[in-house]
Amino acid sequence: MILFPLFFNNIGVYILPTKFNPMQETEEHLIGHEIRPRFKVETDLSIEDLVTRIDTSLKSEYAVCKGHVFSGYAKLYLPLENQHFWSPQLTVTFEDVDNTTIIRGLYGPRPTVWTMFVFFYALLAFGILVISMIGLSYWTLGKSTYILWWIPVLGAVLASLYRVAYLGQKLGKDEILLMHHFLEESTGLKI
Repeated sequence: MILFPLFFNNIGVYILPTKFNPMQETEEHLIGHEIRPRFKVETDLSIEDLVTRIDTSLKSEYAVCKGHVFSGYAKLYLPLENQHFWSPQLTVTFEDVDNTTIIRGLYGPRPTVWTMFVFFYALLAFGILVISMIGLSYWTLGKSTYILWWIPVLGAVLASLYRVAYLGQKLGKDEILLMHHFLEESTGLKI
């Protein structure tokens, strides 16, 4: 009989298998300095076997993740009631190469959050481009180039936007570990 202890964190209560240990040293590669952490592992299990294992775990009464599994692709996320703005999702792909299966995982924000950040990055980059063109045009004409002072200001806003994304990933650290352990438990692999 497996006992299910409660794991408390800043977004709610989860029921997890007893093997779960969020402080294992093996997860250091997940919570590094990447905005979108990723992993790659090879296994002898077939793609169909991996898909079946993950799908069975997702349908379990005690599943801590929700998701969709297709042949060669899986997407895991937290239940809607446990998500917050910075909650990540895990995209997993399976590739068959020379009788081994390569599993690639990518942790990232939900598409709406990712699209918002790309929009703001593009808007700031376009602003820097326009201000550079105007400022350099004024400079070649011998006029005042005070507008060029906006470039470091927009650069600082761009850097702070990157920092906000990094801090958002840190807020989703517990969920990344939760999904990672769910994937390990469902596939029976050490990732």
